[in-house]
Amino acid sequence: MLRIVFLLLVLGNAGYYLWSHGYLAAMGLVPETQSEPQRLQEQIKPDALVLQPPAAAPAPSVEPARTESSEAPAVDDDTPAPRPDAATDTKPEARPEAKADDARPARDSKTAAKEPETCYQASGIEEAQADSIRRALAGKPRSDWELVANHQGGRWMVYMGKFPDAEFMDRKRGELRLMNIDFDRAGGSFEPGLSLGRFSTEEAAQRQLAAFARQGVRTARVVQERPDVTTYALRLPKATPTLRNEVAALAGKNLVPKALQACPK
Repeated sequence: MLRIVFLLLVLGNAGYYLWSHGYLAAMGLVPETQSEPQRLQEQIKPDALVLQPPAAAPAPSVEPARTESSEAPAVDDDTPAPRPDAATDTKPEARPEAKADDARPARDSKTAAKEPETCYQASGIEEAQADSIRRALAGKPRSDWELVANHQGGRWMVYMGKFPDAEFMDRKRGELRLMNIDFDRAGGSFEPGLSLGRFSTEEAAQRQLAAFARQGVRTARVVQERPDVTTYALRLPKATPTLRNEVAALAGKNLVPKALQACPK
């Protein structure tokens, strides 16, 4: 089978060769001749080409040069000629932009030099110290400082004591418990003793003492635990570090040991 296929291929190639080369023309088997005469006519003939020189460009109009004599204005012989050194001494005008640039750093330096402002105060100043501070700060603007008064009213206490010893005080405690009367330690300079109640006015304390007397309490009395007190606070609402140091120096020992602290928020 392969031999037959091989022989057919050989015969086919041989026949194509004979047909393409015109050996079978006698049998009327001739390949078509491909010719395109119109393409030959359209071909460019290089021997007929002629190079043309470029067209001359129009010459630009030249303005006639003016002579120095025509440009220079007429000068009077009597007019003195300017001095050469006068031109060299002339200084250029200062630019406004340069002045603005110089002014800007000056403003920035002023802004940077401004100190921060903080509220400071010193509390617990007594009346005598407050008077001394007023005199010391009299030269400062009142908007820089102020003395704020803080009045604390007196306090009264229904008191039992002083007892001779702790055993006697324990016995009084037992008696008060039997009467259902509340009590606590008197504290401070009233020890050893017992407090049966503290009141903001003497009248209220006296009324309570009368009520205790009806219950059988005989040895209690009304005492003033704390007198009326007025203290002051030195306040610097918008103080710079410099102002704070100046006020502390002027007030001196009147602020000791009360130091200027930041205001509570």
